[in-house]
Amino acid sequence: MKAAFDEYANHYDAALNQGLSLSGESKDYFAKARVRWLSSRLHERGIWPQQVLDFGCGTGDTSPELLQGLNARLVVGIDPSLESIAAARKNHTDTCLQFEETRTFEPSGQFQLAYCNGVFHHIERERRADALSYLHRSLSPGGYFGFWENNPWNPGTRLVMSRIPFDRDADLLSPRAARRLLMQAGFEILGTDYLFVFPRVLAALRPIELRLTRVPAGAQYMVLSRKARR
Repeated sequence: MKAAFDEYANHYDAALNQGLSLSGESKDYFAKARVRWLSSRLHERGIWPQQVLDFGCGTGDTSPELLQGLNARLVVGIDPSLESIAAARKNHTDTCLQFEETRTFEPSGQFQLAYCNGVFHHIERERRADALSYLHRSLSPGGYFGFWENNPWNPGTRLVMSRIPFDRDADLLSPRAARRLLMQAGFEILGTDYLFVFPRVLAALRPIELRLTRVPAGAQYMVLSRKARR
């Protein structure tokens, strides 16, 4: 995974848009919507995280969205790709954003929220438990984790991924498999939501999506979970 994303660090957007163009939307549309949805779910619970971990941040483009959309004080993006981290540091200079290589960043329960999107389908199955343990150690007691993944039950998702060079061989997780892994890592499952049902050409139908978030039809899903307080 590390070598592959070093290769794409300087043209990640172009590679991603080979697939996303089918939806009629850019990666920014999806990033903003994911953060907005996560923020709404947290705020329903009276949670306003101040320190946020962006796990698998890549070139860092979602980190500013997390900072602004969650009204956080600090977002730390981590990634195993040194080239991606270098690009993130170059492109995002806000002092409230930090970018570190996963291997050298030591988790110590300093975050109230962890976020990841489309990361675990790039992690080998035998290493996913270790990655979740790392995330668990990164969170303070009672900390939240917004786990976003691509929905393998959505045919549009599979078509989009087949057009993205670094996603063609991805090993997708079903929502059930994701919840099971999270519970095994010590997380309490709070809910699963499905988003992105309609492409841009059917944007007039998007208000209906708010009634479909419990139906496994969306192109992506979010499992919201929480670390135990003790």
